[in-house]
Amino acid sequence: MPPTRTDVLIEERDGKLAVRGLDPIAGALPDFERRVATFDALRIERKKDEPPQIVGHAAVFDQLSENLGGFFERISPGAFMEAIEKDDVRALFNHDPNLIIGRNRSGTLKLVEDARGLAVAITPPANQTIADLVVAPIERGDVSQMSFGFTVRPGGQDWAKDDDGRTIRTLKRVRLFDVSPVVFPAYAQTDVAMRCWRDWQAQARHVLPHLAEALAIEARALT
Repeated sequence: MPPTRTDVLIEERDGKLAVRGLDPIAGALPDFERRVATFDALRIERKKDEPPQIVGHAAVFDQLSENLGGFFERISPGAFMEAIEKDDVRALFNHDPNLIIGRNRSGTLKLVEDARGLAVAITPPANQTIADLVVAPIERGDVSQMSFGFTVRPGGQDWAKDDDGRTIRTLKRVRLFDVSPVVFPAYAQTDVAMRCWRDWQAQARHVLPHLAEALAIEARALT
C-alpha cells in the first residue's frame, strides 16, 4: 500500500507556529527522532547550464538546543560520518514520502560534514510541480529551514551534567533517514530521548551511592 500524505495540525505554542501530526516514518520506527535546524538554512543555487540545487545545512555541530523537556542536546562533529558512508537517505519536502526530491544513492542528494554541520545539496526533479511547490518558495525565502530524521546508533550518545547543572545529551553517531525542507518547523520529537534520559537517571541513582561509598572507604584508608 503506498504511503499517504501526513495529516497535520498547525498550532501555536509560545508565540510560534508549528506542525503536529502523524509522521509516517516515525510511525514505523519506534526509536525514530526528528530535529530542526534552528536557523535559516536553505537557499537555491543556480549555475550556468546546470539544474538548480537546494543547498544549506540540516544540522549544526556543538550548538546547544532549547530545553527539550528537562535536558538539552548538542551534536558532535562526526555524528553523521557513518550515515554519509552507509545509509540510504532521502530528501523529502515537508517529511512527505509522496514528495521525494532527492536521494543520496541516486546522486541527487549530496551529504557532507563541514566545519558548521551537516551540509546538504539536493538536485530536485526538473518538473513544474516541484519548481512551483518547492524551488520557488525556497528561492523567495518563504521556506528557509530543514529537518532531519534519525535514530541513534549503538553507543552513539552520551549523557552528562554541565557546570550549570543542566543535563546534556550529546549525539555522536546517528543513523540518518531523511532531510526535509519544511514549511513549519515541527516540534522536536523527543519521546525516545526522554526514555534514554530516564534510563540514564536511574543508572546514575544506582551507581552514585556505591561510588560515594567506595570513595569514602578509600579516603579512610589514606588517613
